[in-house]
Amino acid sequence: MKSESLLFGTKEWAPHTFNYISGCSNDCVYCYAKEMAIRFKRKSADNWRIEEPVSLEKRSFGKRNGTIMIPSSHDITVSNLDKSVEVLSALLESGNNVLVVTKAHPCCIDRLVTVFESHRANMEIRFTVGSANSTVLKIWEPGAPSFEERLEALRRAFDARFVTSVSCEPLLDEDFDTLYAQVAPFVTTAIWVGKMNAAYRRVRVNVDGAFDERYLDALVASQSDEKILELYQRYRNKPNIAWKESIKKVALRHGVWSDESANGS
Repeated sequence: MKSESLLFGTKEWAPHTFNYISGCSNDCVYCYAKEMAIRFKRKSADNWRIEEPVSLEKRSFGKRNGTIMIPSSHDITVSNLDKSVEVLSALLESGNNVLVVTKAHPCCIDRLVTVFESHRANMEIRFTVGSANSTVLKIWEPGAPSFEERLEALRRAFDARFVTSVSCEPLLDEDFDTLYAQVAPFVTTAIWVGKMNAAYRRVRVNVDGAFDERYLDALVASQSDEKILELYQRYRNKPNIAWKESIKKVALRHGVWSDESANGS
């Protein structure tokens, strides 16, 4: 496999995406969608956190070939939960398979697993968690739920017998061992692991200079090739670990990538 042929971004998970909100109250400082919205003047660094419904008048909810990732440029939050249920209902009623990706609060998951109990076979819930330390999460994801809230939400989805997975992209500290130990008991498919992409560029755009770059320096240093390779070698044989393109590229560059370590759902 060549690095040029690797799928990347959302395409690693699903061929389709569906979004219905502009902006996100999580206000993650590394967010690719926020950077794009600022670049194309759809939003500013200050008002990205304000969630605004997008017109769905001309959108199709019909059956598609392949899984639909929902959402990909915002989150399912308390403020848009009703709209999220409406959109998911329409997609699932058409017979689609959906991958819900979220940093969800437990109350959001309670609603989803209750409403969509009959659609469990067509729905996977993937929880984005880059650290087991809520203080670290607050630095990078100031409006998102704490680690404890996300872990509880994951547990509730697992207990409701939904297909569950975790995205540790981007990793936000070096203590992946603790994060893995905490989430693994509640994951039915895979724990995806990835670096922070375009870290300096995205953060500088997204916060308009209002961020302590010592955090960036430390995070980028923690994701050097040497440290990523050490992590890869320690976890490459775990059957529930899947590697995002950013880590595959490192392993390929150093000649240690093996398709046998390419797990996931």
